[in-house]
Amino acid sequence: MTAHLIDGNQLSKTLRADVARRAAALTAAGRQPGLAVILVGEDPASQVYVRNKVKACGDAGVHSVLEKYDAAISETELLKRIDALNRDPAVHGILVQMPLPKHINPDKVIESIATHKDVDGYSVLSAGELMTGLDGFRPCTPYGCIKMIESTGVALRGKHAVVIGRSNTVGKPMALLLLQANATVTICHSGTPDLAYHTRQADIVVAAVGRANTVTADMIKPGAIVIDVGINRNAEGKLCGDVDFAGVAPIAAYISPVPGGVGPMTITMLLVNTIEAAERTAATKVT
Repeated sequence: MTAHLIDGNQLSKTLRADVARRAAALTAAGRQPGLAVILVGEDPASQVYVRNKVKACGDAGVHSVLEKYDAAISETELLKRIDALNRDPAVHGILVQMPLPKHINPDKVIESIATHKDVDGYSVLSAGELMTGLDGFRPCTPYGCIKMIESTGVALRGKHAVVIGRSNTVGKPMALLLLQANATVTICHSGTPDLAYHTRQADIVVAAVGRANTVTADMIKPGAIVIDVGINRNAEGKLCGDVDFAGVAPIAAYISPVPGGVGPMTITMLLVNTIEAAERTAATKVT
């Protein structure tokens, strides 16, 4: 058996085409969706991420506003600018690229974004909405992972899912999304004494720890779905995930690659959240 590849690039194309269709409809009604992206400092990786997000917006017909600030900007100044964007009716989503300079509290910045514009889904209120099953914005990476799992056509109800990692941005919300889909969920982490014991029982494994080859062939149940969230560099300097792809692929039924798996889906789900935010705003204005 060789696993079917869950192609994040191809799935992204399908989802982005739907975003473009919805954006065109809103624009035709005079309500073009808009995303404000804030970049503070000159972090090279952040510049690449922001450039990709802005390009994706343009390709999908979503208006983007890129605001770049010197690393010396004060926290007060940044919060003042976010407040202005919160009140701007042309902006439906606000994204502040992380990391921020050390003198700026990232939690304070995230909490300053209006909940109805928190398209990253990172605020405490957004997390609470996810926890309680309310219709808030889902964090983009786990949201993308769910779409990838759904693309296999395998029903999640009754399946045993193991999430490796407990971060606020991926692991915890991933577990909640799987619970919403009626999967039975186990969360493993650095304090789990026997990781392989849990993964061998799993119908679905989501690896999000940031360490190459955390998941090896002997840890996977035959026929499992394996989603690799990790982005690492191997000894040769090549991108790789948390999963030993070559070893696991012959055992799993479905597997996501790195690169070309979860990465493009994260940006895609940002677009999906932004278009959803714009549609909600438009609906409140209908008389």
